[in-house]
Amino acid sequence: MRATKLMTAFTLGVASLIVAATAPAQSDTSGKVTVESKAVALGVGVSWGDGTLVYRGKQHKFSVEGLSVIDLGVSKVSAKGDVSDLKKVEDFEGTYTAAGAGAAAGGGVGVVTMVNQNGVKMTLESTAQGVRLTAAAAGLTVKLKK
Repeated sequence: MRATKLMTAFTLGVASLIVAATAPAQSDTSGKVTVESKAVALGVGVSWGDGTLVYRGKQHKFSVEGLSVIDLGVSKVSAKGDVSDLKKVEDFEGTYTAAGAGAAAGGGVGVVTMVNQNGVKMTLESTAQGVRLTAAAAGLTVKLKK
């Protein structure tokens, strides 16, 4: 009886080690972003502002231009989202163009997915009710602050 319990415990221990060894590691090519706009023109406006990228546990400040807001009377926009396919923080800089159409998602949350010249993907979700986001015709320009 004791030998059976010991063998069962050993088998479970080995099985858990195998599962842990084959589980995919958390990607170190992803990050989180937040953006706060400074100005939005009335109507179909282009905003500019500042943001923060959290990548590999560190915060990186950046400026952003060219986020288009398709709504009337919007004076300020905040957005948050995910970044993927980021191999080094310098690859985050650049001009992002729409990888998918801007849309008002469930609950009126605006979502836009973009990709830059380095292959970095960024998905932003508006935190304002009913605000729809798109990348401006010239794209969304991101510059890291030194």
